[in-house]
Parts: sequence; C-alpha cells; structure tokens
Amino acid sequence: MKKPELLMPAGNLEILKTAFNFGADAVYLGGDMYGLRAKAHNFSNEEIAEGVEFAHKLGKKVYITVNITAHNYDIEGIKKYLKELAVIAPDGFIISDPGVFMLAAELAPNVERHISTQANNVNYLDYNFWYKLGATRVVSARELSLAEIKEIRANIPEDMEIESFIHGAMCISYSGRCLLSNYLTGRDANLGECTHPCRWRYHLVEETRPGVYMPVEENERGTYIFNSRDLCMIDHIPEIVDAGINSLKVEGRMKTALYVATVARAYRNAIDSYFESPEEYAKNAALFAEEITKCTNRQFTTGFYFGKPSSDAQIYDSNDYNKDYIYLGTVLKTRYFIGDNEIPAASISDDMMKNSDIRSECELIQKNKFCKGDLIERLAPGSLEKQERRVLMIKNEAGEEMESCPHASQRIFVTVQGYIAQNDLLRVGPND
Repeated sequence: MKKPELLMPAGNLEILKTAFNFGADAVYLGGDMYGLRAKAHNFSNEEIAEGVEFAHKLGKKVYITVNITAHNYDIEGIKKYLKELAVIAPDGFIISDPGVFMLAAELAPNVERHISTQANNVNYLDYNFWYKLGATRVVSARELSLAEIKEIRANIPEDMEIESFIHGAMCISYSGRCLLSNYLTGRDANLGECTHPCRWRYHLVEETRPGVYMPVEENERGTYIFNSRDLCMIDHIPEIVDAGINSLKVEGRMKTALYVATVARAYRNAIDSYFESPEEYAKNAALFAEEITKCTNRQFTTGFYFGKPSSDAQIYDSNDYNKDYIYLGTVLKTRYFIGDNEIPAASISDDMMKNSDIRSECELIQKNKFCKGDLIERLAPGSLEKQERRVLMIKNEAGEEMESCPHASQRIFVTVQGYIAQNDLLRVGPND
C-alpha cells in the first residue's frame, strides 16, 4: 500500500507555509480569479510563485484551482492566466469546465490537469473518459461511498489517481453545484461568490396558508434544514486506504492558520501511525479524534462514505461553529534565555528544549486577546502531546509592558516559561 497524499487548503501564503510545516504533502490554492472562492484572500501570481518555490524546496506540491464554470467573457482572461501560471509551473490545475481543461492542455502542457469534484465524477466511466483526454487525477464526488470508490479503483488505470475529501464543510447541493446563492442574492456559487444561504434560518410555509408553519423540526428561531455537519474521517484511515484513494483532501481555503495546522497535524499523525502499524493507529485513535475536535467545526459526520446519510447528518437548531480553541498567533521570531543569559538559537539542543528553566521571548502578530499569567498552549509540528506554557510578560513594539493584549493584529513580544520555536502556533483552550 502506498501512503496517500495529505492535501490541505491554503487561503494565503502564511497558511500555505503553515500547512507544510504541520505535515501536508501538498496544498491547493486559488489565484485572484477563476477559483470558486471569490471572498477568500487568494494569491497574486507573485505569491503563487513564492508558494511553489517554497513547496518544491521541501519536495512537496502545489495545485491551483481554476474550477469556475466559465462563460464566454471569462475565456480571454483564463487564457492569459494559464499562460502566466505555465511559467510558474505548479504541480497541477484543478478544473471542472471541459473548455478550460482543453485550454490548459494547450497553454500549460507542463502542468498536470486534475478534474474537480464540480464535474460530478461518480463512476469509473467518468474517470476513464478524463484519463483518455489527459487528466492524471479525478476528485470524486462527495456523494460516493467508499465501496463505490473501491469499485472505481478496480476499473481505472493504475496510474490514474483518485482524490477525495476526507474533512471539512459539506455543501447542500450535488458536488457543490449550487444555485441557491445566485437565486437568493445574485451571487453565483459556480463563479466563486457563494454567500452560503444553506446556513441561514428557514421556516417551511405552504403558499396558501401564510403564517402557518409546517411540522418541521425547529426551535423558536426557525430551522437550519440545509445545514450539514462537517465531514470527518480521521477514525477511518484504514477504510480510506483500502478503497484506493491516492489523495486525502481537506476542505477550507477560507479557514485560519490554526485550523489548517490543527487538522494537518492530526491527520499527519493518524496516517503515519497507520502505516507504521495498524495496531498503533487503533491504540491512538481516541487521541486523533480528540485532537481534531480542537479545530472549529459544526459537529462531525462521515458523509456518504458508509451509505446515504440519515437525518442525524444535519444540524437543525444552529449554524454556529464549535470554537473551543482560540488562535493567539503564529510565532515569527524567538529569543531564548536561561536566567539573565541569552542563549543563541543555533546552540539549543534537544535536551535544552526540555529544560524547564528556559524562557522563550516570542514575537507575533496577536490574533485574539490573552493576558499576563495565562496558561497557553504551544502547537508545534509532530507530536500531539499537549505543551502548555505560562505567560510571564507581554510587551508592545515600544518595549512597554502590558497586562493584556486587547487589540487584534498588534505586534507583541510574549515571554513564556518553556521552549517555543519559530513558526509554532499559540492557542488557548477551554480548560487553559
């Protein structure tokens, strides 16, 4: 069995680097246009080039979404965009439109073409069709079961890759091809402008009986009848591998660095543990499941993977996320001290990292408020072991001490007891 790729979303360059630091084998991202996430920050061509260079130095991959349903007025712009991307040389394009697919073959022949889930890929004839046209990978429709994917694997060429979503938000419409946003707000989900009306509150009323509410499960605020739980398959790595899926994809190009780091680290540990020993994976299954709940979520479901979801896969009384853990910031630079002496970062050994006397002064752009004296958590690549740190001091850029940091996006310097490394993330949980 070949270990599957862990494919993470990246909404900006910082998150791309975070994804790789925390265990992703590849990321997918969108440029300024044509990528179905118009409200995301997205990447300029210069940022895409920097991200691709960063990934390739690590031996990892970057895929670019070009998966809008293109209209005539999009075509000239897409041609220009594909030519520019061909020079940057990412590892693949994710495409749903057949016309764009053919343009990519002509204008960027050095870049692999992957078929988006938006193309409704539900059988092995679809896969073989795209393979004969030059696609190297197809993203399975989310409506497929693992049994169906396994049958597809048995009926396609060995070098044809299957990519499947294994974590993240689920869409109300078939393979994400939704008209609800366009109908209600004039913003087309198939052009990247979804307003997520599936998360809004609704009442069911028969048109000849205004004010008479039908017996739909609801509370006093209405019902979220379209609001799905989030997909989570961390408990089912053996079944995913057995189905022959090559790339395990996490949804979330509009998520934070903390979300990406938490999910990437949890799945990295789960996948590696399974391939080291299925018994080791089973022994640590509860730990993996616990860690994944620390990212924002709408409760979890296994989606369609084990058959048609029941009514339990929907959430009827709320569209809120569970947000038990708060993102404090990503460490930009660190200085180390023992007593009054500063210790050069290059001289710190593994034993010194474990020294309880070491203090770390961390520079970061603060995301949420915390206070001097708080117990915060270090989120570092690798082990899922909980690493708590006490905040000893907070200073602003002028070097003035502060009791707390209430202003988002403020550059601060935080001294904690214990070792923290550059690029670690800081968070605080419900019991910290």
